[in-house]
Amino acid sequence: MDIANLIQTVAIYALPVLFAITVHEAAHGYAALYFGDKTAAMLGRITLNPAKHIDPVGTILMPLLLYFATSGAFLFGYAKPVPVRFGNLRNPKRDMIWVALAGPGANLAMALAWGIGMYLLSGAGVTEPFFLKMCEGGVLVNVVMFAFNLFPLPPLDGGRIMVGLLPLKQALTFSRIEPWGFFIVMALVIAGVLSAVWMQPVMSLTFGLLDLLLTPFSMLAR
Repeated sequence: MDIANLIQTVAIYALPVLFAITVHEAAHGYAALYFGDKTAAMLGRITLNPAKHIDPVGTILMPLLLYFATSGAFLFGYAKPVPVRFGNLRNPKRDMIWVALAGPGANLAMALAWGIGMYLLSGAGVTEPFFLKMCEGGVLVNVVMFAFNLFPLPPLDGGRIMVGLLPLKQALTFSRIEPWGFFIVMALVIAGVLSAVWMQPVMSLTFGLLDLLLTPFSMLAR
């Protein structure tokens, strides 16, 4: 393991990852509050303070261990989920869709913002690789989080969206998967199935959308 390369990688990705996690979780809390649930607000989780959202194991220890164990080939981590009591929402079945969408939506917006930042730096004549790589990392991290969290299996955001969209009977049946959902997702990740059938196609479409939205900025940067 190249320690110098590890330090450089951590330095480049630290800020994008912190922003991606923090804004994603805060967005869930803001959306829940807007639709009637004050749980996250009362617990102080509607904040842009990263310390409130970092899980020592899932956000720090697990990614580092996986990085060393796989020489950087495989990374996985998670933050402390913002608590939402869906029963407190004004229209639980409908509003849970918007609460779930808020997190990935925030990641998509941040991916766009990092992309704009990259073109603005290039247009301003900045050639320092560190800052350009950080912007590229910001786009990548947020696209990965956007695609991963939309996978339609609870407890991921995509699973909650599915529960909100399905008819009540089917939604109740589907929601019973949640206690085992994390282990199912991990198995799919390790087996490479999630990457092949979901992550790669969704990320490809997302990068295509971002390229389209960033076209004016790329033209200005030339």
